[in-house]
Amino acid sequence: MSPTTSPVYGLRKNPTLVDFPGRMAVVFFTTGCNFECGFCHNATLLGKQCEGYGWERLRHVCERFRNQWVDGAVITGGEPTLSSNLGELVTFLRDQGFSVKLDTNGSRPDVLAPLLPLLEYVAMDVKCSLPSYEDFVAFPDTEAIVQSVALLRAEAKDYEFRTTVLTDFHSDEEMHGIGDIVRPARRFVVQPFIPRDDLPSAKWCREPRTSPDRLKAVSELMKVYADEVVVRGA
Repeated sequence: MSPTTSPVYGLRKNPTLVDFPGRMAVVFFTTGCNFECGFCHNATLLGKQCEGYGWERLRHVCERFRNQWVDGAVITGGEPTLSSNLGELVTFLRDQGFSVKLDTNGSRPDVLAPLLPLLEYVAMDVKCSLPSYEDFVAFPDTEAIVQSVALLRAEAKDYEFRTTVLTDFHSDEEMHGIGDIVRPARRFVVQPFIPRDDLPSAKWCREPRTSPDRLKAVSELMKVYADEVVVRGA
């Protein structure tokens, strides 16, 4: 990726009060991902990394959002840690006056570690139990997942682990496996799977939306693994 362009490929049009706890935030998207999640809602961002916004264009975007009382910036994807100049983006957004939150799948702890002093919040998706990673998301390096979890628990200013619950996959046993990865977590978030027609896998297009009852049951189950359990999007 050219050093004259940022990793930002797109953004959410309106500010959000949901994506960055305690902040009104702008959400920036990067491209490229090293997981193959058939249920991904950002499938258009999963391919190769694409040329992003120029830095001057991004500066104007930041100014527009600051004028709307936005004080936070979320970097999501895709998988942002695949971007070679992610650190430059984080520093740029901080210089624009934003607190920065990073969304990550935890696959690149070597990239995550040096960024933690610059990040106010990190949300790491924990997709499944460790034995399921290779089949479920086509990522066999589970040691990287374990290392990222340990990093966040030890060094992040604030963080959450989160799982999108698919009713036909995330059994109680699977959730206990996830709990074993993250314990003792500061915060764990469960969120519903919402089917759409444009998901990467036709199998998951037919999966039912996660019911409020199932989300409640999962949240109760996860309370032994985290200080705080949050149900989001029910």
